[in-house]
Amino acid sequence: MEKSKSVGIWIRVSTEDQARGESPEHHEKRARFYAEAKGWHVREVYHLEAVSGKSVMGQPETQRMLEHIENGHITGLIFSKLARLARNTKELLDFADIFRKYDADLISLQESIDTSTPAGRLFYTMIAAMAQWEREEISERVAASVPIRAKLGKPLGGQAPLGYSWKDRKLVPDPIEAPVRKLLHELFLEHKRKKTVARLLNEMGYRTRNGSNFSDTTVLRLLRDPSAKGLYRQNYTKSLGDNKKWVTKPKEEWIFTEIEPIVSEELWNQCNAILDDQEKKNKRPTKKPVHLFTGFAFCNCGNKMYVPSNSPKYTCYKCRNKIGVTDLEDIFHHQLRDFFFSQSDIAGYLDKADQMIKEKEALSKALLDEKKKTEREMDKIYRSYMDEEIDSKTFGSLYRPKTERVNQIDAQFPDLQGEIDFLRIQYLSSDHILNEAKDLYSRWPKLAIEEKQKIIENITDKIIIGSEDVTINLCYLPPSSEMMADKQRNFMDSSPPPA
Repeated sequence: MEKSKSVGIWIRVSTEDQARGESPEHHEKRARFYAEAKGWHVREVYHLEAVSGKSVMGQPETQRMLEHIENGHITGLIFSKLARLARNTKELLDFADIFRKYDADLISLQESIDTSTPAGRLFYTMIAAMAQWEREEISERVAASVPIRAKLGKPLGGQAPLGYSWKDRKLVPDPIEAPVRKLLHELFLEHKRKKTVARLLNEMGYRTRNGSNFSDTTVLRLLRDPSAKGLYRQNYTKSLGDNKKWVTKPKEEWIFTEIEPIVSEELWNQCNAILDDQEKKNKRPTKKPVHLFTGFAFCNCGNKMYVPSNSPKYTCYKCRNKIGVTDLEDIFHHQLRDFFFSQSDIAGYLDKADQMIKEKEALSKALLDEKKKTEREMDKIYRSYMDEEIDSKTFGSLYRPKTERVNQIDAQFPDLQGEIDFLRIQYLSSDHILNEAKDLYSRWPKLAIEEKQKIIENITDKIIIGSEDVTINLCYLPPSSEMMADKQRNFMDSSPPPA
């Protein structure tokens, strides 16, 4: 049984769904069954029955739910399927980001996704990786035109550097800011201290363009900017993504355009030579490299393996067993390929669980068929009564038991559907995960190290390194080639849900 946690139920049912008998009450009962099976406490129910799925982020119920996620009132959200949460792909990704930020779980019953499980976390990790890749693809296409426009002398827009302003689509010295920019360089050449320059400028009453005080960071940036000596630098930075810092591109990609200088090249070079000398004296140790499998790599003697600072290999300090950092990543990469591309392994998933789910689905279908048949019989009885073929007493004796049976089926069906949901998520991994994982394998070399780390953390239990072989145990895959007593897969139609 899962550790008790507080969750919410998200209900957004379209008119078409209700016409098919999928009432809000049906969806709520189904979700409550899953929560009960997991040992979770349902604390809130969020109703958006009449709201379009095109955009739900601004809805009051959505904001109420997000507030509860942020303050920890609930730590998970159960909904019938992804399309009921939102139909807007961007909003789905936004929800995933918010829930990851606050360590909360998303549980989609129809797609068999539960991010409180390793398979579910892998699913959303891959979704994030795919989304980041798509954003980077778009960014690269947009960025491809930047150096071309810069080389042609066309402005790329953006704010003019301090000391300059845009005039007729060209950068020209600003009569008010240019003297301040020049003074900044002169003060630094005299005092050789960034903090001193910032203090003196502030004491003189000068402020940055947004009205803030000068800081040593601002002074450093302006001293390093070559625009002051007449070289406007473009295409030299790029963003690492949403809410991430900007980094400098390789120098060979930079584009320089000549503009009217504010200071002499000699003064600019003198200031930057001082900065270079200061940085050499105060140079900090380089950041410790990140090794993907630290904490997961074990020697066959039982000890953990680490990468020493003077070696590119995971090493067992006890028996000196070793394996190269890149070699281990290659082995892990091939393990993904061997698993995700093996049709025989996929076909061998959980025969017992497959049968259980098929039996439950057959029972579910039988109940629906019985309900339809009973309702048809009720119609016949009613027509007979209206045509005066039977009296009211006979009508009641015939009609009442069938009404009771329909009510019994309506009460039983959500529980049965909830049981199927639980089995799918608990024992079966979504086919969609497998499809995404195949794409993940092909793009693994291009993933950022942070994304690789997330994937490894979510699916890796232990890597045992022997003198002749390496055994990789994935935490939701069995460690042997027997494949797959605890494996998961999904019998649902993988086509997108109807609009």
